[in-house]
Amino acid sequence: MAEPRSSSSPARASVGEVCAWIDAQVSSLRAEDVPLVEAGGRVAAADVAAGFDLPPFDRAAVDGIAVRAEDTVGASPYSPCLLRWVAASDELPVGGAAQLNAGAPLPRGADAVIALHLVGREAGGAAAITEPVAAASGTEPRGCQVATGNTLVAAGRLLRAAELGLLASAGWERVAVVRRPLVRCVIAGAILETARSPSRAQVYEASGPALRAVVERDGGRIVEATAVARDRASLRDALLRPGADIILVVGGTGPGADDEAAAALAEAGELVIDGVALRHADSAGLGRAGGVPVVLLPGSPAACLLAYEVLAGRAIRRLGGRNGALPFPTRTMTMARKVVSEISMAEVRPVRYATAGSVEPVPPITEIGLMALAGADGFLLIPEGSEGYRQGAAVSVYLYEGYDCAQP
Repeated sequence: MAEPRSSSSPARASVGEVCAWIDAQVSSLRAEDVPLVEAGGRVAAADVAAGFDLPPFDRAAVDGIAVRAEDTVGASPYSPCLLRWVAASDELPVGGAAQLNAGAPLPRGADAVIALHLVGREAGGAAAITEPVAAASGTEPRGCQVATGNTLVAAGRLLRAAELGLLASAGWERVAVVRRPLVRCVIAGAILETARSPSRAQVYEASGPALRAVVERDGGRIVEATAVARDRASLRDALLRPGADIILVVGGTGPGADDEAAAALAEAGELVIDGVALRHADSAGLGRAGGVPVVLLPGSPAACLLAYEVLAGRAIRRLGGRNGALPFPTRTMTMARKVVSEISMAEVRPVRYATAGSVEPVPPITEIGLMALAGADGFLLIPEGSEGYRQGAAVSVYLYEGYDCAQP
């Protein structure tokens, strides 16, 4: 167990060491059964198998006419094949053509569907086919999507619109998912009476809404966001209250005289990591209290968000059954200007698009705070052993909004 850091204690855990501890100590929560309409954004807790073939019968893939493919042999624009229109029924007679909507079952004997715009009408009312069709064209055979007993959705899969639609089409009304992590957010030293201390109240107002957004993005749910006094006893009591799967403490993490978060965690449970080699967020820490993981986040709103992305977000994603890695797409881009970083410290460096395929660093957090993050299109994760990147260097950029935003 770590001792709370003093102002003269330089030891900090590397980002890699912190991530390894999270991966070893934090695993997905138990499963719960929920209605399919409430399962979006959740993670499947077990394989979900098909109870029947999908589709359950041979059916039309397009709006058109059902035919027997052998009836169209030899058809050409000069010698159309003429088929007589018949009402849709259980069986298609030889030489007949029955109009079907996409998704309708094929009548017995039919083995192809011709799209309506490819079918002519003769004066006598016959359907004119000007080229032969192959058996199975324009159709979806029974079980072509999935056969009975095969897996529809594998355990660990994030349930998006397509997965939910697939499960619904297979008759599932409920599904087992990993329980959503319940998160307590404790703001140390925040004062709600803005008139008495506006600057302290702003810490709560900035960090609270910002954390709620990223926690929900990562599949968690904040069940309590509370401001407590900065003293050790108040923080310790907040850490020991039951009802959360993970606790985030914002503020009071540094080596100052009134920074008691680390000491409170040590008394409430176990302080494992006190200080991380992450620039702007080096006072972050981790441990356990009341049987749940605790992440100590810096009080500065910008630093709080940086530490959340690298540390707390990983833990919440793992609790919810997701991949713990950063949840952003990456793209290799070119540095339009050089970026310098402190060696021995990892750094999250916000960047913005410069020209097509290139990025440049935004003004540092120490100068413009949250504006550095709000004005960024993505960020670099610079490792501890790097001094930065030269102009023209190829770098891996984490994009906030995806590949489609990589257009100046």
